[in-house]
Amino acid sequence: MHYLDNAATTRVADAVADAACAVLKQHFANPSSLYAPGARSEMVIDEARQIVADSLGAKPGEIYFTASGTEADNIAVFGACKARRAWADHVVVTGYEHPAVQNAVAALEQDGWRVTVVAPDRDGHVHPEELVNAVCARTALVTAMHVNNEVGSVLDVAALAKAVKAKNNRTAVHVDGVQAWCKLPIRLNATQIDSYAVSGHKIHAPKGVGALYLRKGYHVEKFLYGGHQEQGLRPGTENTAFIAALGCAVEQMQADRQRRARVEALAARLWQGLAEIPGIVRNSPADAMPDVCNFSVENIKSETMLHYLEARDIYVSSGSACSKGEASHTLQAMGLPRDRVDTAVRVSFCGENTPEDVDALLAALRCGVAEIAKIRR
Repeated sequence: MHYLDNAATTRVADAVADAACAVLKQHFANPSSLYAPGARSEMVIDEARQIVADSLGAKPGEIYFTASGTEADNIAVFGACKARRAWADHVVVTGYEHPAVQNAVAALEQDGWRVTVVAPDRDGHVHPEELVNAVCARTALVTAMHVNNEVGSVLDVAALAKAVKAKNNRTAVHVDGVQAWCKLPIRLNATQIDSYAVSGHKIHAPKGVGALYLRKGYHVEKFLYGGHQEQGLRPGTENTAFIAALGCAVEQMQADRQRRARVEALAARLWQGLAEIPGIVRNSPADAMPDVCNFSVENIKSETMLHYLEARDIYVSSGSACSKGEASHTLQAMGLPRDRVDTAVRVSFCGENTPEDVDALLAALRCGVAEIAKIRR
């Protein structure tokens, strides 16, 4: 199998699965219980919290575990706006956010909030100065992606936060860091970013666990009610096993010092091969994260090409898995023509991918372009 859809999800690493299983068997006690087994479960969570905090350049008390990146984004977006409702009525958002943010902001708009959407240009870049220019005295929140999940565009979120705070220091800055975490270095305590969301299943941890960074002293209103877990912000008994798995996954990612070089080599191999296939048009910007490569195959619908590749045990996507096959929101926001959007293919790498995966994809694409064109004639 040639799995090349790692922006959708990654395989759970063996060591990570083992860590989860060990906790399920050995530390099943409720971490809120006052007896010794509960305390040991709590220690497992504390150890993972320290690991996640270190990976983000944060303090353990600034990390809140969630069930997903989506939940983390929702807590940050709604929590920031709810806390600033007395004086604010405005939100600024990039035009190519993940549905976790895009739909949360749409819900705020339905509730009466004014929303300014700053679209990416045709190369896939959102310009920070346009986001900052949209900030006014009544802006509660600016929310932006660190790395776009469909084309791999990178935004300098530290510079963005600094500029936003210089214009209105009451405006909150939230970053969806799901595709950037453990792939790009970030030291959040050295920035003015208020909140940063991450997810486990993009870094070889299980689905069902994520985390939210909230800068010390920064306030969001909670909208989930229950017990005192996660400082009362995200109540509900913690998923100890998956939290431990998340910590293990972070350690595994950080220990793989050659990952970035391997992924860059794979992306370069892919783009070089694609340049030799007629009708391929690049959609990712030249300076995109190498992990995400987006291109269009002229005159061949995405679904047709995806099924052709699937029949050859090659798995890619047409965009965000959360969109369930709908036309790419990101490519539409970039203003690309409909035929480019409808024929898009997204390839996304992880550290486990090999040159053989790329070569298999390129060979299948060459055959697919020729075979499908012949059928249409």
